[in-house]
Amino acid sequence: MNDRLEVASVDHPHCCVSQALKDFGNSSDSEGLELDLISVKDLDEGLKLLKDVKCDILALPAYLLHGKQLQMLEAGCEVIGARTPRRPARILVSEEDLFHQPGFGILLAESPLVRRQLRRYRRNIRVLSPKAYANINSVELPKGNEKDLAIWMEDLRSSGSIDGFVTSREVYTSNHWRTRRHVLGIEPEESHGHRFIPVAYSDLVIFISRRNFPVRLANLISEVEGESSWWVQNHLIGSMDEEMLSKIGLLVRHRQVGAIMREAEQDLDLAMESTFHDPEGDVTDTEVHVEIRIEILSNDGTNTLSMERLVAHSNYQNATVAMLRDWDRMLDIATSELPEQRTRRGKEPAKDAWLNIDD
Repeated sequence: MNDRLEVASVDHPHCCVSQALKDFGNSSDSEGLELDLISVKDLDEGLKLLKDVKCDILALPAYLLHGKQLQMLEAGCEVIGARTPRRPARILVSEEDLFHQPGFGILLAESPLVRRQLRRYRRNIRVLSPKAYANINSVELPKGNEKDLAIWMEDLRSSGSIDGFVTSREVYTSNHWRTRRHVLGIEPEESHGHRFIPVAYSDLVIFISRRNFPVRLANLISEVEGESSWWVQNHLIGSMDEEMLSKIGLLVRHRQVGAIMREAEQDLDLAMESTFHDPEGDVTDTEVHVEIRIEILSNDGTNTLSMERLVAHSNYQNATVAMLRDWDRMLDIATSELPEQRTRRGKEPAKDAWLNIDD
């Protein structure tokens, strides 16, 4: 007899939860499980259904819960699982990739993080937010959601007013465009040797249910890598305000030892290779590892503060707590102004902070 779950889902233009659940329901991974999907418009409506016992689980993009966990707890609910992000990278919609864009070309991007990353790698192009472009050119921004905004930017690109824009693969696919697109890849080989850390919570779907929901049923729909990603991101950035969150790049994923060693061999990273070998050359550690990368950039993209950790899955929670402490200390130092100092050579004037994260 199959288990049956009533799942309410909240869709977002950048993360179509209902389609992801339909794909899961049609795959072999859902064998023995039936999903009845209900579409709801937001977190409030989903929590009300849970409180009224009209559904078993609420599925939604993780960033819609950011800053609203108290509301979830007051409703007697908790996060019981998550799905592994499938397509976290953003894409550049343009005839040319980033490194073949014409000098002083114009690219539009909604995300402050993505704009800064683009400026980091291409200093001679203009990277603007859609709002800034509209103000400069005295045009009206479209009303609606991110999908409507992308359609407006595509019209600008088609007319030659801009050279390209950045959006999610979800939005690109939903519009059925045939325009060339280029992945702002997580792996360096995808982007001419450069790495684009995705925006926080990118493509991460979480599941909320009433307290004491059966673990056996939660495990049928949740994934271990997704749970790791949610736990790390929630603890690293869960207390940030929206403005700061929009400037943070964060990647959390599972890595197999074999893949790590192949990458280390390709990059001639002897230290990483030797980590998993004993003196006789035998592999001593085969446990799945959790890779964590976090970064923040100055507004002009010239300075980047980043931190990386690669830890065994059995220790990733302790490592995350230690990483948060180190990150807060580094960020505080990098964004603090240097006061006037007296040295043997005389008085040194006060200096601006090394990392200016303000727009």
